[in-house]
Amino acid sequence: MSLRMRGGNWHYRFKFKGREYTGNTDLAATPQNKREALQIKVAALKTLKSGRPLAKSIDIDVVCFQEAAEKFLASAAITYRSHPNSYKRIKTSLASARVYFRKVPVNAIDAGKLEAYKTWRVNEHGVRDITIRHDLHALSKFFQYAIRHHWTFANPIAEIEIPSDADAERIHVLTDLEEAEYFRRAASFPDLHDVGRLMINQGMRPEEVTTLAKKDINLEAGKVHISRGKSRAAKRFLDMTTESRRILELRLTGPSPWIFPSSRKPGSHIGRINSAHDRLVASARKEGVVIDFVPYDFRHTFATRIAENGVDLPTLAALLGHDGIRCVQKYVHPTAGHKKEAMKIFDRAIQTRKRQEMGAPAPFRPEVGHDTPSLAQ
Repeated sequence: MSLRMRGGNWHYRFKFKGREYTGNTDLAATPQNKREALQIKVAALKTLKSGRPLAKSIDIDVVCFQEAAEKFLASAAITYRSHPNSYKRIKTSLASARVYFRKVPVNAIDAGKLEAYKTWRVNEHGVRDITIRHDLHALSKFFQYAIRHHWTFANPIAEIEIPSDADAERIHVLTDLEEAEYFRRAASFPDLHDVGRLMINQGMRPEEVTTLAKKDINLEAGKVHISRGKSRAAKRFLDMTTESRRILELRLTGPSPWIFPSSRKPGSHIGRINSAHDRLVASARKEGVVIDFVPYDFRHTFATRIAENGVDLPTLAALLGHDGIRCVQKYVHPTAGHKKEAMKIFDRAIQTRKRQEMGAPAPFRPEVGHDTPSLAQ
């Protein structure tokens, strides 16, 4: 018995009673999925040993989507127990599908129904491509689970178009006017205001701010310790800006061990700030003011602004808590002037080296000042 990669998925292949059987597990060919793919292969062999044929002759249990989704999420909570944020993303992304499909049998959901679901999400909720992408990925994991439990034959997600990374990418960088207007209104939502200001000053993720403990703050050294990062790179120390120091100094008072203590759950920190943001947006809309960005865009704004000021990619990645520079390249947008000056610097270096090779002295030039653009810009 063996697995092989074909078309980006794990495919199984084995022999039973002298005949070779192959099949698509509908699982992406990643190391993380290999164990599940092997389980599907074993299930196929058991089906044959029981005297039943494979593929669509397998008996299907008719289960409505709502019931199946509850069982899937219970399993996912265990699978992702060491990655709670991943579980939360799956649960959140599956919420709209649970409303839309509700009593529909899992095996009755095909590509056509999924396309209708995508249209409903856009028309009814105005979601962007990035949200559609998350929803469909969560549904794909659900259908993989459903196949293993014989609730459906195949993963219909494979038959529809999922927005690509490039199509789904959304980065909104706040203008000075947008920033001023938003935080003027956020004064009525103290936690939202301060979380947002810390994000736009430090580049932290929302959950990195809301879970800050007082022991993570060192005012004397001017350091913030992100101790609950989701990866090794995310666990980092950040130097405070002047405004961040002022906000944190004020919030260090009081008996709670948390910088943002919860008023609903004594002894705990606040959760997501999205609800407060949504109330602010709704209030602004009543006054004819459109706020077309989300709290995570405060982090995007920090990253773009600091990149525009010449910070190199490795440093930017470290500040944002990324393992490498690939994820931060989207924040760097060199201007025509920066690129032109960079080529001038490069050309001068080439000419200087040629003169040195020929033994000619290099022409005198004044020392480069701090206002000279660097290649990082």
